[in-house]
Amino acid sequence: MTRRLVSLALVLATGLLTRRAEAHAIGLSRGEYRVEGEVVRAKYVFAGTELATTLPEIDADGDGTLSPTELEHGRTAVEQSIVQGTLVRADGSDCEPKLEEVAAEENDAVEIRASFFCGHAPRVLSINCRFIERFSAGHRHMATLSGDGNETSFMLVPARKEARMELDAATRPTTNFGAMVWMGMTHIWTGYDHIAFLLGLLLLGGRVRTLVGLISAFTVAHSITLALAVTRTVSVRPSFVEPAIALSIAYVGLENLTVPNPSRRWRITFPFGLIHGFGFSAALTELDLPRAQIPKALFAFNLGVEIGQLAIVAVLLPLILWARRHKAFTKWGVSGISLALVVAGCAWFGLRIRT
Repeated sequence: MTRRLVSLALVLATGLLTRRAEAHAIGLSRGEYRVEGEVVRAKYVFAGTELATTLPEIDADGDGTLSPTELEHGRTAVEQSIVQGTLVRADGSDCEPKLEEVAAEENDAVEIRASFFCGHAPRVLSINCRFIERFSAGHRHMATLSGDGNETSFMLVPARKEARMELDAATRPTTNFGAMVWMGMTHIWTGYDHIAFLLGLLLLGGRVRTLVGLISAFTVAHSITLALAVTRTVSVRPSFVEPAIALSIAYVGLENLTVPNPSRRWRITFPFGLIHGFGFSAALTELDLPRAQIPKALFAFNLGVEIGQLAIVAVLLPLILWARRHKAFTKWGVSGISLALVVAGCAWFGLRIRT
């Protein structure tokens, strides 16, 4: 039986470790495409570390960051990959791309400005961001199209790279609220360390009141630090946050092995939730949103995170409660999964303190 326990733990830990150690580096960028007569002005914002990984020829010293000098020398690569990798069409005709500026901004952001000359004022504008294919499979590009008083936003991914807007349509301007909600949902669904942490919290089961208290404490805590980080009220370096999240997973797994009664676990869940909130904030800080857009984006993103979290709990909790009816799971399954969480958390910690 001991061999089975160890085998189960190793299988689960291996499954967790095949996921990225940096669970929050999912790849995010922002693009604003504004029609000005016959020209479409574009502004892109990328995380410098991700751009350096995607275009290693720009990162001359190979340190994973991009200096102003490296960006200046890498203008040609940026133009060919990003600007020419964006297909802008006005009424079905291609617009001519031109790189205007590349600059390093605060918070590891790289801003790229470009113009697309169409030859006539478009009535139907389409943007195909083919450059997404160069980035990681999980990369998402929040594209905002505007012109003639209309504005609409799309979340573009490798499977759906094109956004389209009719400028002469008599429609009210739309916002990116829905896109931000969806981004929050997908962010937690691809945050494997958050899912592992939630699994560890729910594994011991307990009364409904206890479980509600655990989830509520985690929710309130990460909502607080998410807001503080996105509004730049508090800044905590990822080099601290990411290893700390890994340790929280290891701790919960270890506690499952040693503490049979989880009734007071909310006391430790709350401070761990504060740490996870800083991890959530990376998604919005990487977008480098204008200050005026932050409140609405923060609310929408957090709403999406909570919806995504509830969906995860709705799947995990019934399965765990059903499994706990069987003595074999209560005696060996809980221990095996908890041991796997300890192993995965410690391994993630080791990987993250190296980066």
